[in-house]
Amino acid sequence: MLDIIALNKTYRTGDRALDDVSLTLPKGQVVGLIGPSGAGKSTLIRCINRLVEPSAGEVRLNGTALTSLSGQGLRQARRRIGMIFQEYALVERLTVMENVLSGRLGYVSFWRSFTRRFPGRDIARAYQLLERVGLSDHVDKRADALSGGQRQRVGIARALEQEPELLLVDEPTASLDPRTSRQIMRLLTEICRENELPAIVNIHDVLLAKQFTDRIIGLRAGKVVFDGRPEELTENVLTEIYGAEDWQAMRNGAMESAEDEADARAQATRLFETT
Repeated sequence: MLDIIALNKTYRTGDRALDDVSLTLPKGQVVGLIGPSGAGKSTLIRCINRLVEPSAGEVRLNGTALTSLSGQGLRQARRRIGMIFQEYALVERLTVMENVLSGRLGYVSFWRSFTRRFPGRDIARAYQLLERVGLSDHVDKRADALSGGQRQRVGIARALEQEPELLLVDEPTASLDPRTSRQIMRLLTEICRENELPAIVNIHDVLLAKQFTDRIIGLRAGKVVFDGRPEELTENVLTEIYGAEDWQAMRNGAMESAEDEADARAQATRLFETT
């Protein structure tokens, strides 16, 4: 379980990125974190694993106060938190398997990691995870030879290789096409439910958040302005989160993307029928 209690973040410029944020995330729940640019979504995720230092408040993961840790204690706690990035954060020249095994770097000695000699248990788990994310045929392929969706699947497997107690996911679909975005979100949510793994997903696509997450938290100017089930996310609530003008622009953009995807499918069907 993750507990966030009165979390605040104020930068040296005086900008307040988080304003008294509190929430509890139980085991197995997938939360979609939505809001306009600058709302504090990425800051919240990074304050949880202390990549950004909170100004005040507390973060507790299964009873451990993450905000009170330092040094080795913080490094050990971070091993329990899997992070999945928008830009994948893979080592391009390494293979898929080597990238996944990098999720164990916090657990093995320097020389094991330097020589890439991981324990057999870690290697066996990596194979299992690659099969689960649909990449068992790409084990020895370099990361720079993969598509965007495949790279994100490697990122998911790498995070799971840590055997985490929490997943933090920062805009996993922002660089992907609509079809691949749905596949990635479906894979993420299925894996979390299979493993009773709680997750916070910072996501820009409201429709994906409504379709795949168990709960949605809306941030605006660092404050929680909505916390509820996806079906409770009405037009009025979305207008409150994004503002009338921005929500209308986002809505129009989503409709155009859906129309473009439908046109592409229709063209592909016509092409198949004529061959």
